[in-house]
Formats: sequence, C-alpha cells, structure tokens
Amino acid sequence: MKLSIDHVTDFTYDTEVTHSIQYLRLTPQASAGQQILQWHLDAPGSVHRTLDTYGNILHVCTVEQPHQGITIRAQGTAEIGEDEQPERENRIPPEVFLRTSPLTEPSDAMREFARGFRPASAQAQAGRHQLIELMSALLERIPYRSGMTHAESSAADAFAQGFGVCQDHSHIFIACCRWLGIPARYVSGYVHAGDDQHIASHAWAEAWVEDAWYSFDVSNGLSTTNHHLKLAHGIDYLDASPVRGIRWGGGAESMRAYALVDQVDRRTMEEQAQQ
Repeated sequence: MKLSIDHVTDFTYDTEVTHSIQYLRLTPQASAGQQILQWHLDAPGSVHRTLDTYGNILHVCTVEQPHQGITIRAQGTAEIGEDEQPERENRIPPEVFLRTSPLTEPSDAMREFARGFRPASAQAQAGRHQLIELMSALLERIPYRSGMTHAESSAADAFAQGFGVCQDHSHIFIACCRWLGIPARYVSGYVHAGDDQHIASHAWAEAWVEDAWYSFDVSNGLSTTNHHLKLAHGIDYLDASPVRGIRWGGGAESMRAYALVDQVDRRTMEEQAQQ
C-alpha cells in the first residue's frame, strides 16, 4: 500500500514570542515494513537534523526573531508492506524499554488487570498471542472516546477514567507489558483508516516478543500494521511526540493540527513527481 501524507501544525500566540524552539519527530525512516519514497519537512527559522537517544530522526527548529505564530508542514509518500514485518534491530538493548515513566506507571488496578495474562509457568514469558488477548481485553475495558483525557493524562488516569484515545491505550498497554516483564515502547505515526481522510496522527505500541518488535494498535484492535506509517518511538508519548517545543513569551497558545492520509496508486505518484 502506498500512502500520501500531508501533516500541518499551526501555532498562534496572543502576544509576541521572542524566541522559540520546536523538537520535530516528523520524518519517518525506512525499515523492513516501510519504504520512504519521498519526504519533505517545511519549518521556519534554522533547522538542524540529528538523531535522538532512541535513533529517531529529530529536527530542532529554532526561531530567534519575534513572531506570533509558526507553521510546520510534513509531506511525503511511503510504501507499506502488505505482510507483517516486525523490527529486529537492536540499536539499543530492548531491556531499556522495561523502564517505567510517570505516564506509564501502573496503578494497582492495572496490575490486577495485567495479572490475568501472566503465563502459567513462572519461568515462561508471555508470547505474542497472549499480548493480542491483552490488547483485545484492554479495548473492551477502556473503549475509545475522545474528550475524556488530555495529553498529560497518565495510563493510570485513563484506566481509572474508563475511556481513552490512542495515546491512552498505548500507555496502558505498555505499562501492562512492562509489568509482565516484556519490553514495550510507544510509537507515533499515521494510519490509513479506510476512508480518504484521517484527521489526526496516531499512536500504537510495540512489544519485544519472540526476538522482535511486534506492533499492537489497541485503538483499532490490530496486531498488524500494514496500514501504518511509523515516525518515532520512545519510552512514552513525550519521547515520540511529533511536535514539542518551548518558547519565551507569547501568552496563551492556540494549536491547530491535521494530518491527511490518502492511499495513492503508482500513476498518481508519477504525476506528482513530474510537477
């Protein structure tokens, strides 16, 4: 499947900002399951490209002149493999992703929930099929509903609330996996939802089982990601957020973001390349 992405983020401020820095994880990398055909990132100010701690492509965007708004746009096309292609890279040890964080610290209720997915033998580790069962049970326990949580909500907050969105589902799943002794990490990216327009970026989880990183999209109940384009991964949302930043001044902030994800055929791509 070939996907076309157009992701725009607009920030506007009540008063003048004297200086701002944005940390952008908006550039995907080629892997066994995805090939990047073309990609372009447009951001104001000076932009420096590097790799972050987890190997994600990171652009640091610095605007040093006064401004009352900025626009960041990522566009490109990618080809997603039809078959499940787990990642087997070990740039950093999987055990790093056993570390918890304030956003993924499990509550007592979450530990009790995860306990039901422990292997019968104390020496065994849960396999992929058990994590698929965990994913299904989690979606049944915490149905998808927007407006109930916010970006700073922790896994424990969402679990207690009883509803959540993709960020919450991913944090809860990751917390349960780590409590079960399975390395797990947060993933940001895009998903083609079957219609022509998907109006937001997406999040899912990866867990290290059977010597590979397998994907678990709790919100969509999917254990395959042949409709997904991965941007970044990390311990939690804060490590893999597509756009994060700091600023000096500006007063209140307003942000508008949308991501259009379309399926494209080869002819459309050739026409775009000639323009």
